[in-house]
Amino acid sequence: MDIPSPDQTAKAEITTVYYADGKTKMAEFAKQNRTIIDTTQLPDYVAHAVVASEDRTFFENSGVDIRGIARALWNNVRGRPTQGGSTLSQQYAENYYLGTNKTYWGKFKETILALKINRQQDKKEILNNYLNTIYFGRSAYGIEAAAQAYFGKPAAELTVSESALLAGIIPAPSAYDPQISPEIAHMRWERVLNNMVSDGWLSKADRDKQEFPETIPNTPKSSDYTGSKGYLLTHVRHELVHEVGYKEEELDTLGLKITTTIDPDKQKIAEEAVARLPEHQANLRVGLVSIDSATGGIVAEYGGADYEKIQRSAAFQDQAMAGSTFKPFALVAALEQGMTPNTRISGASPMVVNGEKVGNVDHSYGNITLAEAAKYSVNTSFVRLNDKVGVDATRQVAIDAGYPADTPGLDATSVVSVLGTASPHTVNIADAFTTFATGGVRRPAHIVASVSDSSGKELYKADTSGTRVFDADVIAQLNEVLQGVVHGGTAEKAEALGRPVAAKTGSSEDLRSAQFVGYIPQMVTAVSMYQVGEDGSEESITGFGGVKDVYGGTWPAQVWNWYMLRASADLEVKSFPDAASTGAKSAPKYKKPDYSVPEIPTPTPDVTLPTVSPHLPQTQPDDGDDDTSPSPSPSPSTSESSTRPGDNSGGNAPPGRGQNGRNP
Repeated sequence: MDIPSPDQTAKAEITTVYYADGKTKMAEFAKQNRTIIDTTQLPDYVAHAVVASEDRTFFENSGVDIRGIARALWNNVRGRPTQGGSTLSQQYAENYYLGTNKTYWGKFKETILALKINRQQDKKEILNNYLNTIYFGRSAYGIEAAAQAYFGKPAAELTVSESALLAGIIPAPSAYDPQISPEIAHMRWERVLNNMVSDGWLSKADRDKQEFPETIPNTPKSSDYTGSKGYLLTHVRHELVHEVGYKEEELDTLGLKITTTIDPDKQKIAEEAVARLPEHQANLRVGLVSIDSATGGIVAEYGGADYEKIQRSAAFQDQAMAGSTFKPFALVAALEQGMTPNTRISGASPMVVNGEKVGNVDHSYGNITLAEAAKYSVNTSFVRLNDKVGVDATRQVAIDAGYPADTPGLDATSVVSVLGTASPHTVNIADAFTTFATGGVRRPAHIVASVSDSSGKELYKADTSGTRVFDADVIAQLNEVLQGVVHGGTAEKAEALGRPVAAKTGSSEDLRSAQFVGYIPQMVTAVSMYQVGEDGSEESITGFGGVKDVYGGTWPAQVWNWYMLRASADLEVKSFPDAASTGAKSAPKYKKPDYSVPEIPTPTPDVTLPTVSPHLPQTQPDDGDDDTSPSPSPSPSTSESSTRPGDNSGGNAPPGRGQNGRNP
């Protein structure tokens, strides 16, 4: 076997990302970042660290580790995880000449070529080519690019500690990057240093002086990541690596064609909708996710204004308390257990739960229907309902609908958890409500539609078939109730669509987050707002644009309107399926809607909250929940312009205090 010309993968074929039409280019991954240098001019410890990490017998072996190969074959035969048993020379042969090949025949060719290379090239040449070829993650090929990517300096200025870190991450740079897995990176760093001591490359005294190096943030240098597009690309990579199973380096080198689910027109509308917000605090974050309910594909996603300034997506990475957008999960649990939208439950306020005072924002109620409790987002009614159906049942509905089981706060055992103490991503909220829009069929939200290789062969296609997780009649009843939230309830701004729509508002404790999620049968959109303090924690949202208290029914609802009015304009007007056994009267039947798409309204008049007296009249506290007594009319507000109950979860409601100052 002759030594072939360098393999194409050594040049890193460019992967291209497309919008949903498969033709409109969104961006490219990894235009190759490699700078060839003479590594013999580097400090000796740079090469020694790599040898200590990857092939401790490099300077003595023939290019092949027979024991390592035998051990790898034995483990593979026994069905254990695939192992390489590769020397540094074999890795060099694979990366530079052959390309990635996991078959036994590929490993055989790699072994023969490594032996031949060791006969024709001296160790310095092999090591030099290896250091200029190997992938270090962060789109960096070779030691020079890696030094810049991780430490912002040339390789000639690397310290012993920095060299050890880079050497340690070579086997799996995507997983071992200290920005992703600091504990693993630290463990690998210590291993390299200890090997250097054992192999005589570093004294024990010098080893003891080393401190774990600090790396710079991983910020893609491509202009494709500027603006809001960077958040989309980050989500695409995250999904392909963590859910589909690709390696970061494969995305950067295999010349793939990735088709996303993002509709370029709807994406533009989403960005323009958020941009219409009036001036606000610089640390206010806004996330928007819009999903095609027929496929689960994300058609638009807004994670922030400029990825190069903030490398955290408000759509799929950051998390904020769900507030009252969580309440429908308890309602589904109740319907599954045989209750109906007309089942009555007490809305008396305040009440005490395990020593904690829980109250409604505006009024105390008598016995009201579940439909009314949802319409006005009555905190005390839902706490009592959660106690009836069971916290575990409500939690399971959330998980079945689309919340990840490990969502922070989802494991809370208090009945008060129904007020939305769990902190999902914005995409989780949209994902869960998509299951309601489909009538109970779960289609996981995703941003990647398909992946093909450079020849056009399809390698991956998202599964959009769906799985039924809820009874259709149960969800039909829920959808009627949530349509009632739109008609005169806390989500009334959604009526502007002029078509059947269901929605829910939500705000968290001390107004630290505000959400609005609404849907038509074909599309679901969630909008979240939260404010990040200097220490990275959530802080109360500072009012802006004439709105003192930012609830879910204020600016989040307005952004939702701006987006949905235009994004749904080309969609057929459809009604939700009727429930077979509902007695709900909260969702009026549509005749023939006068459907038109108005111009995007000026925001301020639509979101100005009425001024109210802080002393709202209140009925006597009553912890009973008699299901048969008549429902009293809500106590009148002291404000002439506020004649209905406000949104306890942050709807278009008079501001007030909830549970311990909470507006869930």
